Amino acid sequence: MRRLILMASTALVAACSVQAEEPVAFTGAEIHPVAGDPIEEGVLLLDGDTITEVGAVNEVRVPEDAEVIDVSGKVIIPGLVDTHSHIADVAGGDGADALHPGTRALDAIDVRSDSARRAWAGGITTANVMPGSGHLMSGQTAYVKLRPDARVIDDWLFCDNPTEDVCGGMKMANGTNPIRDSQPFPGTRAKAAEQVRSLFAEAEAYREQREGDDPPSRDLAKEALLQVLDGERTVHHHTHRHDDILTVLRLADEFGYEPVLHHVSEAWKVPEEIAEAGVAASIIMIDTPGGKLEAVNLLWDNAPALEEAGVDTAFHTDDLVTDSRVFLRSAGLGVRAGMSEAGALEALTLAGARMMGLEDRVGSLEPGKDADFVVLDGPPLAAYTRVLETWVEGEQVFDRDDPEQREWATGGTSVFGPGTGAHGHGEQQ
Repeated sequence: MRRLILMASTALVAACSVQAEEPVAFTGAEIHPVAGDPIEEGVLLLDGDTITEVGAVNEVRVPEDAEVIDVSGKVIIPGLVDTHSHIADVAGGDGADALHPGTRALDAIDVRSDSARRAWAGGITTANVMPGSGHLMSGQTAYVKLRPDARVIDDWLFCDNPTEDVCGGMKMANGTNPIRDSQPFPGTRAKAAEQVRSLFAEAEAYREQREGDDPPSRDLAKEALLQVLDGERTVHHHTHRHDDILTVLRLADEFGYEPVLHHVSEAWKVPEEIAEAGVAASIIMIDTPGGKLEAVNLLWDNAPALEEAGVDTAFHTDDLVTDSRVFLRSAGLGVRAGMSEAGALEALTLAGARMMGLEDRVGSLEPGKDADFVVLDGPPLAAYTRVLETWVEGEQVFDRDDPEQREWATGGTSVFGPGTGAHGHGEQQ
């Protein structure tokens, strides 16, 4: 089990660590496993960084040597999964081209950034950290576990070897953000689609050449594109208007890759088409209207419309569009719009895990999964419910009772500094 390290120079965290030598039982809380029905008075049993048992107090045998933590009157849910985040000062491609498949977010993530504190204060334990949407393809995203003792990016990654492994998805975008008005950017929606098609066609040709008698020199960008085409790397696609959404579906069908639709402001106009394509959607619940023209039709109706159509739906922050600290309220807004309570909580947790292929590790409270969970002071869908504690792999990373850490949940720039977790170029929801 990973150990908390007190790092005075960065003050990343000052939280207690549970000893690995003995199991730990959280008893008495109302537990929402997500993978099953809520447990009114439950037990969450951990062995180090892993969940070993979840059930009612009269069903789970707590070992005699276990440390028992009484959380009666509280609520426990899985650690939140943010499918679209810009924390940790991430960046992607530059202005030299509209498509940068070879760039990697993991090469531009600061694991010691103050923005991780915001995520912990909001109950976020897993995130898809990605560059902005100012490019048709701004680069590879990074799937990260927000571990408290991180010194280098490897400490956050789910993959074992960032040199050889696929460690995230691919960020793409269409619509206003990446069009711009000068070369090498496309200038129109039709040209944007053509540039994407041409690039994937080049990748297919590169595959054929590589398998021939005279293989070409190694091309990192095309290797990443082949990972997309081979289903090893999911495309996380920023898109808003209904016609842009359909363009994403059309391109994915033509080249056979797997997209997740992000934002999809006008998904409520084409939910059946999204469902028929078998594509998942990651949406944002904004409680204050505004922003750019193509998002003018962003309605809360997205959540129930997608759920009713059978689309696998998750929420995201697009931090700082929605501050990571208030991510929990997205589920309540979804229910207010007409989404089911179970679907809304799943959209904060297990649905997002599926979109990153991490559902065997995170997203629900089940034996064998990572011990990532959040302790709340009330029902998860209530407007005034607060995150009291956040735990990552059996270690406490946020405690609202700690005066310093309480500021992570309530403070402003005096705590985090101005602009922490800012978007990459061109990102605006």
